[in-house]
Amino acid sequence: MTTSDITLSPAAARRLHSISEAEGRPVMLRVAVEGGGCSGFQYQFDLVEAAQPDDLKVERDGAAALVDEVSIPFLKGSEIDFVDELAGAEFRVRNPNAKSSCGCGVSFSI
Repeated sequence: MTTSDITLSPAAARRLHSISEAEGRPVMLRVAVEGGGCSGFQYQFDLVEAAQPDDLKVERDGAAALVDEVSIPFLKGSEIDFVDELAGAEFRVRNPNAKSSCGCGVSFSI
């Protein structure tokens, strides 16, 4: 899989830059898919300073997201985005593989 199969949106890159500035250190967004949630799978988001050896690194404008080897097939073709809406601000995955998802958008099925 190439990094072009999973992308980082400009909004997500801007948010990662602002988090890094606020933290005073560079951070990357780790995105993982885990079993669970109301639809079968759920996304897990964490801020980390370093990649693991088997991570896929997705970059845009100097910002980076990391995806572990096991999660890559579930995220193929996805865009990692950041949305700031009235209901709240959050990272989201726009996943074309998800057949259905829960109302909060964190849980999905394939």
